[in-house]
Amino acid sequence: MKQYETVIGLEVHVELATKTKIFCSCSTAFGGAPNTHTCPVCTGMPGSLPVLNKKVVEYAMAVGLATNCKINQYCKFDRKNYFYPDNPQNYQISQLYLPICRDGKIEIETASGKKEIGIYEIHMEEDAGKLIHDEWDDCSLVDYNRSGVPLIEIVSKPDMCSAEEVIAYLNKLKRIIQYLGASDCKLQEGSMRADVNLSLRELGAKAYGTRTEMKNLNSFKAITRAIEGERARQIELLESGKQVVQETRRWDDNKEYSYTMRSKEDAQDYRYFPEPDLVPIVISDQWLQQIKEQQPELQDEKIVRYKKEYQIPEYDILILTSSKKMADLFEDTIALGKKPKEVSNWLMGEAMRLLKEEEKEADEISFSPIHLAKLIDLLEKGIINRTVAKEVFEVIFREDIDPEQYVEERGLKAVNDEGMIRKMIEEVIQTNHQSVVDYYAGKKKAMGFLVGQTMKAMKGKADPGMVNRILEEILNQ
Repeated sequence: MKQYETVIGLEVHVELATKTKIFCSCSTAFGGAPNTHTCPVCTGMPGSLPVLNKKVVEYAMAVGLATNCKINQYCKFDRKNYFYPDNPQNYQISQLYLPICRDGKIEIETASGKKEIGIYEIHMEEDAGKLIHDEWDDCSLVDYNRSGVPLIEIVSKPDMCSAEEVIAYLNKLKRIIQYLGASDCKLQEGSMRADVNLSLRELGAKAYGTRTEMKNLNSFKAITRAIEGERARQIELLESGKQVVQETRRWDDNKEYSYTMRSKEDAQDYRYFPEPDLVPIVISDQWLQQIKEQQPELQDEKIVRYKKEYQIPEYDILILTSSKKMADLFEDTIALGKKPKEVSNWLMGEAMRLLKEEEKEADEISFSPIHLAKLIDLLEKGIINRTVAKEVFEVIFREDIDPEQYVEERGLKAVNDEGMIRKMIEEVIQTNHQSVVDYYAGKKKAMGFLVGQTMKAMKGKADPGMVNRILEEILNQ
């Protein structure tokens, strides 16, 4: 069997976080009732005229700068003509000839090491509507709420050769865009979508093979399975002496199979021509400089700074900086006077555990740094013990309550009264004679059991260190 090299390029569509659409003032909010966020412009009514949303251009510039692109200070829109039920105008306003960004690159890291992935271009365009297939009535309905939502399309060079590299590239893009606040990049809501262009060539060959494009990929797992499935399909075709056809295929993640949608179009099939209803965009040096100055500190820069400023493990740094929300929470809590390692322990331990349990992403964290700092303060001053602190943290995580008030109202303050603890330990010893015998027999677990029974009797509010000390003292008398 011949050895094949996989060649992959991506077209990543990202819905921008503007409050209104690209060419009208309709809301971009997700989840509205069908066809309630619409007007004559975004439903393609005759005589309606588009007006460009300035914020779209600024977000596109910001992403271009963050991905090392050249910003084209003179760019314009084009019409891409095609018919599809969710495309109300029968054309899409996009950019072909003079896109806003070109010739960028980002660095990814996989098990094989670091690699540079080229970005051919980034262009602005409007999204289409959404078809909803009603199996009960055997028909399709169209929701135009998404029509006109602003997109940037990030077109990579064919520099990736595995699903691992593709996922690393998408994760890097996602973090950059989220740090910029340009999009929430929620794949499950369609605000980040990737089309995979994949071809094979014999190992060592220079010429590219025939590529296919796969659509309908709304999760990283689906993208991985689609790449592996399409690679296997193309190898099977080539090994049986058949040719790969250039086409667009739709991936069905439930069946783990792709099927033909249509033959792959080239630019001439869309009959592109300059958009007559929009003037060219001229980006002044001053405007570009303003966007540059507004660029936030991105993950790669934070990693370097964290290593210098905070005495925390590198693994912690990578996790904390993987989300801007998490990084901001970490830094803001430290700014309130808390030690970096203690803050990191709470976020890496309890916060990550609860996020996993509730199947949430770090960007969905809603509690404030003030309440986390107060909780750490209560623990450091001995007002509560660590067991109670973990219980209170869960409530903070879900409801963002004030921990001081919560502890006071529920009587959760630690019991540090030595006389009270001594009395409770003596009662536990009297009612657990066998464990005392086991302790004297050298069984270490007996001590832990007696400590646990004491803590239980005191409703978890005793100081565990004090309980251990007094228990040992009594047993060893």
